[in-house]
Amino acid sequence: MNPDPQGAESTAQPQEASPPKPERALWISHLKSLATFPTVSIAVVIVLLGAVWLDGRSRMGALQQELAKQLADTRALGQESRQMAVDARQALRDLEFKVGGLESRVSETQNQRLALESLYLELSRNRDERVLAEVEQILLLGAQQLQLAGNLKAALIALESADNRLQRADSLQFTALRRAISRDIERLKSAPFVDLVGMSVRLDAIAHRVDEMPLAMYQRPVEDKTPPPPAKEGAFVRVAREAWREIKSLVRVEKIDVPEVPLLSPSQQFFLRENLRMRLLSARIALLARDETSFRADVRSAQDWLKRYFDSRDRHVATSLDALKQLAEMEVKIDLPTTLDSLEAVRNQKLVRERGLR
Repeated sequence: MNPDPQGAESTAQPQEASPPKPERALWISHLKSLATFPTVSIAVVIVLLGAVWLDGRSRMGALQQELAKQLADTRALGQESRQMAVDARQALRDLEFKVGGLESRVSETQNQRLALESLYLELSRNRDERVLAEVEQILLLGAQQLQLAGNLKAALIALESADNRLQRADSLQFTALRRAISRDIERLKSAPFVDLVGMSVRLDAIAHRVDEMPLAMYQRPVEDKTPPPPAKEGAFVRVAREAWREIKSLVRVEKIDVPEVPLLSPSQQFFLRENLRMRLLSARIALLARDETSFRADVRSAQDWLKRYFDSRDRHVATSLDALKQLAEMEVKIDLPTTLDSLEAVRNQKLVRERGLR
């Protein structure tokens, strides 16, 4: 049975592949592009995130370096600040000390200014009060020299100046005061006098001669002073005499009645001379301070060193020993009057005048 050609044609038509339409192809390509967009987007996001992370990391590293640098600078500034604070505290202490000294000086200056003002007021009252004030100041200076330095000469000069000032005033009311000044002058003139300046000069001269003094370790034996042989002498006798002299020079016998002289190295010699000079300087300081015990101890130590280490036959050494012996026997500390009766008298007279004026 023959198939129907129309039926066959109809059955064959659906089996044929119909070509796609243009609109459908466009939608298919659009769908494919949409399918690849998330992947690209994700890749782009990942790339952006990576770039952001790398940039943040680089910035974080730079920030860490900058922070470390700032921390180091801050630490250095802190150390410098601490040092500056220590210096500032030290400077503040020094400044406080100086300010304290200046304040004390200012107070002293104010006290002196007040004293001078009061003195000027007293001097401006009348002639007699002015004379009494001048005499009091002169006697006060003399009393200070006598009490603090034991300077009799300065005290006598002050007393004589005060007596001359009262003499020029030519007033009978100063008679009692002039009598007190005369008694003080006689009392000071009768006091023993110590030539401190002369003794100090002698010690200074010995100290200057220390380098010129030879040491005992360099002294030579006494030369043989054998008389020369007679002119008329046989040759055999002369030869025998010369031979005997040579034999005797091989052996020398000496009587040692002093301790053996110590041997000193060059450095010890230098320090010996310097210590001797320092000992003499210490004796000079004790002399000016009227410390008799220290003065005698220093002088005796210098004597012992000269006798032990230096050649006593030398002229400088012998002169220095004699001078030190004389200085050791001198009186340094003497009982001197420490007050002036005339100063008390002038103060009493001023007090009486002030009460009378009141």
